[in-house]
Amino acid sequence: MTRDQAMPSLSRRSFLTGLACAGLAGAGPLAHVPAQAQAFPQYFSSFSVDVSPLKAKGLGPFADLVGQAALEQLRRSFADRVDPRGPRFVLVITGIFLTPFPDGGGARWRGRGGGGGGSDGMDGEALAVGPRGQILARHPQHAARDPDTSSLDPDEQGRAVAMAQHYVWWLRRRLG
Repeated sequence: MTRDQAMPSLSRRSFLTGLACAGLAGAGPLAHVPAQAQAFPQYFSSFSVDVSPLKAKGLGPFADLVGQAALEQLRRSFADRVDPRGPRFVLVITGIFLTPFPDGGGARWRGRGGGGGGSDGMDGEALAVGPRGQILARHPQHAARDPDTSSLDPDEQGRAVAMAQHYVWWLRRRLG
């Protein structure tokens, strides 16, 4: 008789489940927590925006414009949360898309490829970075904005600036 035959099926499943749980027990308290569920710090020593993913997609100076608008809005939106002892706040912008038809037609995706919908949008991730470069917390986010609002600049650069500001406004709202 083999070992598998000697061990009843239910007992073998219980044994394997126990092994799996024992492996997770030593993984630490945050091992099973998704990145977006990690607590984001309340105070930051500095702010920066990384637009290298946009530049890698060929957006060059346009990426710089978006990054500068986001950085200015970060400094305004989080001005009450500055403390030199806090981690750095790094915003990585991974995609921006602007619809060429604000009335709801197809979309041209800047830095992505694809299409759809009549809204402008931005993808990215906020990172809290510790003194040795370690990522303490991360918050991925997608934000969209209806481009046919009356306060929206009709030109592409103005819409990109408005989208970056809107993205940071939502970050502040979601991070508290």
